[in-house]
Amino acid sequence: MAYITISTEVGVEREVMDRLSVLPEVKEVHEVYGVYDLVVRVETDKISELKEALGEKIRSLDGVRSTLTMIVI
Repeated sequence: MAYITISTEVGVEREVMDRLSVLPEVKEVHEVYGVYDLVVRVETDKISELKEALGEKIRSLDGVRSTLTMIVI
């Protein structure tokens, strides 16, 4: 499991949330105020699956400017 904080382009937070919520690895998406715009809880069986989801599915979404990933131990 990991938590990912996401900074988005201004005004597209809801659109990015909607696209994230349909990904099978994404279990929760919350809009937050502060340095980041979204907090996402992701669950995968393997770290390689997490890496794939982050690189190919999350970071590549239009409107995502940056991410910070915190892997739960």
